[in-house]
Amino acid sequence: MEWSGEGLIIGVRRHGETSVIVEAMTPDRGRHLGLVRGGRSRKLAATLQPGNQVQLHWRARLDEHLGMFSVELIKPRAADLIADRTRLYAAQLLCAHLRLLPERDPHERLYRMASEIMDDGNELVELAQMISIFEFTLLDELGFGLDIASCAVTGATEGLAYVSPKSGRAVTAEAGAKYLDKLLPLPAYFTTFENAPAEQVQDGLRLTGHFLAMHVWNPRQIEVPTTRDQLVASLAELV
Repeated sequence: MEWSGEGLIIGVRRHGETSVIVEAMTPDRGRHLGLVRGGRSRKLAATLQPGNQVQLHWRARLDEHLGMFSVELIKPRAADLIADRTRLYAAQLLCAHLRLLPERDPHERLYRMASEIMDDGNELVELAQMISIFEFTLLDELGFGLDIASCAVTGATEGLAYVSPKSGRAVTAEAGAKYLDKLLPLPAYFTTFENAPAEQVQDGLRLTGHFLAMHVWNPRQIEVPTTRDQLVASLAELV
């Protein structure tokens, strides 16, 4: 069994004295692992950095085996990310999110979004907004998507302003007026994709964070990534 294709390095861990197990996200084969012999060498260590885009060749005797990776660098991002703390936090968070996906389950949309965000040179607010949209999409890809197409109470498709923290369904400002203390704000940019101010992006991250905790982090007993907390804290300083 073997295949070749591009991938995004999202994790590396030691294996034995000289090798590593590489975790990569690929567009058509999803999150995939493979052993890289000699991966701890100086030459390969620079290539096998999270955030780098690589050409992968995987082979194994049987499809269910871990298999072996050979890796060739396509786009080195790691050095640029290290030089920009905000982008580094964002990249680390994206890698942590991609590791939540089932192994070998294709999610091309998330792969493309993660690659674009890592390449983007936007400032903190725009970057945080893109992260929240990625998280919104991640929830959908994991089967926990929010229903913001219409109001859960009236069926209206306009004026949607809040989301129920229990059902994940949207409601209009009028329908939710009596329950403001129980509802989560729904930033308009989740449907318009226009640039938003820091306050709205804060609401967006609060929204996606709530449902990630409900459906993913808490059930799997996973701590919220510290890089996410750091991005949220940095954004709060601008509000």
